[in-house]
Amino acid sequence: MESQHYFSAQPAGPGTRRPLSVVLAGTRRDLVTSSGLFSPDGVDKGTAILLGSVPDPEGHRMLDIGCGWGPIALTMALKAPEAEVHAVDVNERCIALTAENAERLGLRNVIAGAPDDVDPALEFDTIWSNPPIRIGKQELHGLLLRWLPRLAPGGRAWLVVQKNLGADSLQRWLGEELPAGFSVRRAETSKSFRILEVHRPA
Repeated sequence: MESQHYFSAQPAGPGTRRPLSVVLAGTRRDLVTSSGLFSPDGVDKGTAILLGSVPDPEGHRMLDIGCGWGPIALTMALKAPEAEVHAVDVNERCIALTAENAERLGLRNVIAGAPDDVDPALEFDTIWSNPPIRIGKQELHGLLLRWLPRLAPGGRAWLVVQKNLGADSLQRWLGEELPAGFSVRRAETSKSFRILEVHRPA
């Protein structure tokens, strides 16, 4: 799939919907997917590594940056049913699919929408993301600086980034650009991916 799926509000071509059966939070789930979005046929390798590596989400409000059809947001919502989980994407097809898949799973705690739909005053206790590296460095940096500084005090963000797509340079850049007091570390390396942890002190 070409990179247009990342930052196109309305993807080119018709949306061809089809069933999708995947394992999320340890159980097989019957969901729906579509053409015109990232990894439409299942959980991609990076997201699978993220979901298998990070500790359970903590706190009352959570965020998935770039939700796609919803694997990260849905997993957070399944693991933390009392939390409010925001799933953001610029792709209207992704927003609709995440909302529908949450409904299919009976999850009332997922709020899927465009970035501008999120109250700018909200802060997040947990952020999980497989960020869209291929949108380009400038756009990626803008995306991360929009959301990561909105960690609540004591909050943590977990990002999965492919090593050969600049994980180490991104880690250094985040350490330089995030607000004073934020810490960035490489939490884990798995296959060709890094798990980066961003922490805002309490």
